[in-house]
Amino acid sequence: MKLPALLVFLLLLPGPASGAGTAGPLALPSWFTETFLDFREDVAQAAREGRRLMILFEQDGCPYCKELILTNFSQKTIADKARKKFLAVSLNIWGDREVTWTDGKKFSEKRLAAFLKIQFTPTLLFFDERGGIVARLNGYYPPHRFEAVLDWVAGRRERKIALAEYLRTAVREPAGEQLHDEPFFLKPPYDLRRRGAKPLAVFFETPSCAACDELHREGFRRATIVESLKRFDVARFALGERTPVTTPAGDRLAAEDWARSLGLSYAPSAVFFGTDGKEAFRIEAYLRPFHLWGSLEYVASGAYLREPNFQRFLQARADELRGRGEAVDLWR
Repeated sequence: MKLPALLVFLLLLPGPASGAGTAGPLALPSWFTETFLDFREDVAQAAREGRRLMILFEQDGCPYCKELILTNFSQKTIADKARKKFLAVSLNIWGDREVTWTDGKKFSEKRLAAFLKIQFTPTLLFFDERGGIVARLNGYYPPHRFEAVLDWVAGRRERKIALAEYLRTAVREPAGEQLHDEPFFLKPPYDLRRRGAKPLAVFFETPSCAACDELHREGFRRATIVESLKRFDVARFALGERTPVTTPAGDRLAAEDWARSLGLSYAPSAVFFGTDGKEAFRIEAYLRPFHLWGSLEYVASGAYLREPNFQRFLQARADELRGRGEAVDLWR
């Protein structure tokens, strides 16, 4: 439900000035909607208008949120589809506004983010006409992949084809046709049960994947990342690969079936398992090297067991580096 115009005006008035150097709020596109944040009403309103509800979880100072706004939403085809096909609402993962979830439970923005286990910003949720989540993007998707997700959701294709399969066939990238190998990848046979050994990092890629090429060209060439990877056993599979795998849980599956059971749809994705064989953390979106390094450290250090919020951990690490006089660029 939309807010009355006067109330929208009052909400948009500037609040108290923040400290020097603090990043301001994102300048969202004008087609984002201010509502009462009762998502039962928002789902119903979107359905009446032939649209679907899209919720963006963001935070101030987030370079990936900025990229989503300035790069993805600045492209006319994407902006037109998002405006016409979706009721778009934004939440701040540290915010205090009250929201009503689709089951009627009330949360603050930050408590809802914790309830939904939001670890990356931006995270986007897409809802069907009954209030069910049909797609969740945990992090930034480049424009061509993001637009394909919009097409899949707006076209109600969840009834016909899984998102991962759709992206595999609908997205074409100017990229290498072969998977890249690395000397630290495990060799077959793949028995990934932990037995108290190192934690495990499993990367899922595809051929013709520009982001996969970048991961190998930049991420795996950074000295800090190479050092962090030494603390893991590292396996890599293609999303469509039929190679047999014994998973950390002891199941015997083809790699493709394991990826499907994990609910993966983006390449490259990384799933991390602790020494107990349980999933510790995952990456399902485009990440620059700093955040990849932070993810590796989050798991290898065991911090994920003490601090459930990855963003807090990452901010603490960034502050630690700055305290030592090192420059920190979250987009590098």
